[in-house]
Amino acid sequence: MASIAVIITDMFEDSEYVQPAAAFRKEGHSLVHVGLKQGDTVKGKKEATPVAIDRAVSDVSVEDFDALLIPGGFSPDKLRVDPDAVAFAGDFTRSGKPVFSICHAPQLLITAQVLDGRRITGYQSIIQDIKNAGAEFVDAEVVTDGNLVTSRNPNDLPAFIAASLKKLAE
Repeated sequence: MASIAVIITDMFEDSEYVQPAAAFRKEGHSLVHVGLKQGDTVKGKKEATPVAIDRAVSDVSVEDFDALLIPGGFSPDKLRVDPDAVAFAGDFTRSGKPVFSICHAPQLLITAQVLDGRRITGYQSIIQDIKNAGAEFVDAEVVTDGNLVTSRNPNDLPAFIAASLKKLAE
């Protein structure tokens, strides 16, 4: 089964973490919560879902994991100012391993400059940012382009989870 890194910090969209995490665990995959500081507990923006950070992003590498989940909310915007978080997300995307990105999560990938020439979707407020990063924006509940699986918002979670699980099974 896959070891999935979840890059996350405060103010993540609760459902965009909770629902995929539960689905991945149900299928036997393990999650490692990667954040800015090992041992911290970060909280979701609506329901204050607590998530304990297992490893600091400065202490991990792509080789440690099989896939990456980036929940949306304000978390990706907070992570994109951290050079280690940006480098990790960029290296992961370039590695060809699966990257699951929902809602505002493309903000981290935009900063990592790994979206040029890709087909993705994301939250309505970042459509122009996606286009400015050189990606083709597709208005669909889920878009799979190579190793990238993207969705727009929490309403798309069933399709996002199904596509992510399919990618893990490949």
